[in-house]
Amino acid sequence: MTRALMIQGTGSDVGKSLLVAGLARAFTRRGLTVRPFKPQNMSNNAAVTADGGEIGRAQALQARAARVAPSVHMNPVLLKPQSEVGAQVMVQGRMIGTAKAREFQAWKPRLMASVLDSFERLRREADIVLVEGAGSAAEVNLRSGDIANMGFARATDTPVVLVGDIDRGGVIASLVGTQAVLEPEDAAMIRGFIVNRFRGDPNLFSDGMALIAERTGWSPFGLVPFFPDAARLPPEDAVALEAVRAPRDGAGPLIAVLRFPHIANFDDLDPLRQEPGVGVVFVPPGTPVPAEADLIVLPGSKTTIDDLDCLCAQGWDIDIRAHLRRGRRVLGLCGGYQMLGRTIADPQGIEGAPRALPGLGLLDVETVMTNAKRLVAVTGTTLADGEPFSGYEMHVGDTSGPDTARPLLRFSDGRADGAVSRDGLVAGTYVHGLFADDRQRAAWLTRLGAAPGDTRYEAGIDEVLDRFADHLEAHLDCDGLLRLR
Repeated sequence: MTRALMIQGTGSDVGKSLLVAGLARAFTRRGLTVRPFKPQNMSNNAAVTADGGEIGRAQALQARAARVAPSVHMNPVLLKPQSEVGAQVMVQGRMIGTAKAREFQAWKPRLMASVLDSFERLRREADIVLVEGAGSAAEVNLRSGDIANMGFARATDTPVVLVGDIDRGGVIASLVGTQAVLEPEDAAMIRGFIVNRFRGDPNLFSDGMALIAERTGWSPFGLVPFFPDAARLPPEDAVALEAVRAPRDGAGPLIAVLRFPHIANFDDLDPLRQEPGVGVVFVPPGTPVPAEADLIVLPGSKTTIDDLDCLCAQGWDIDIRAHLRRGRRVLGLCGGYQMLGRTIADPQGIEGAPRALPGLGLLDVETVMTNAKRLVAVTGTTLADGEPFSGYEMHVGDTSGPDTARPLLRFSDGRADGAVSRDGLVAGTYVHGLFADDRQRAAWLTRLGAAPGDTRYEAGIDEVLDRFADHLEAHLDCDGLLRLR
């Protein structure tokens, strides 16, 4: 039978996603056929699959690490938050409805069938399936009907390795405490532990590793030193944006990204963050847009109308108009593109109650939300300079109006996308991933008056994955992990 190994965590953001990606690359290089799997994920940073669905961005990165195309079965249940208490529910790549947190608890038992179906599909094509848990294994208040952590592990008899993050402190209590609150049958699924993100001399924590092993009876599979280049890989959660400000020298451009409450697909900006000398700052609510910004980006949004309301409430609309009076540029991506138009209408209540709202009026276009969601990979060129791009569309809504006669992009199939204002300072597009192509990114930096560097973004991701796999091979008992049954 195909092997499976589940990586669970003592909490969110302890490094589960990256560890699965690194192990996927390490085991793939050993000649194994690897498939990543996350039963249930919550993220507004999603990726389009070849079969026309969507999964969490982390599972797409893990698929890349395993050198396979992403599939909807790698993340069969994806929750896309629309409010503080509710989310869209995607099952095997398709939306089946929206649910508040309490309602979703009642949905979970019937979703387990789809989770198990996807898991078995992956098992049939792999030597090993690397499973990522969600949040904390210690959330025993949510154990009933669980499909993401111990509920899944028990249903499939998958051995678990528990990860704790020493960088945030309290790792001994986190690991030992997790065992203390779990039911004995759940705790028995955990065969070992990993301590992640250690800084300093690892010999100083040898007693800590021994103490955890003694108190829990679990095998220590390794102490993983902090890996700084993890920051070069696409993040999944908006928590990663709390303090993001890429370094900038005096001559380089500054790009200000509005950090909406429901920001989505913010990894669009990752390639720009890695350009030497280019500053990228995510502007949180309550903070003015820097007056020295050369480009303001309105990123994707899960709830466009609510985030447009937020934009205006913050006074960012005033900052944007002042920015344009200084002769500087504005770019809207997906939901941000919709905000730049004259109106956004949601007559069917796709994002909540039916309503319409005036947009910023910076592009002469209007958007109507529709039930149909476009999920497709695209390639093409920018019309201004003929530079290539590859990316994906992931949106609801149709945008039309006079400014679409000046599209930003031309797809390889001949279709046009986006709009540009008459003065050329404002542009919008539905395409995500625009800056990942090195030539496309260089063209944008040239427009901002910067000399493009020699950053190879896509190649750089694979280089980091290879080096992280080396890192894990050096510090984890990878042979022992593979022996777990």
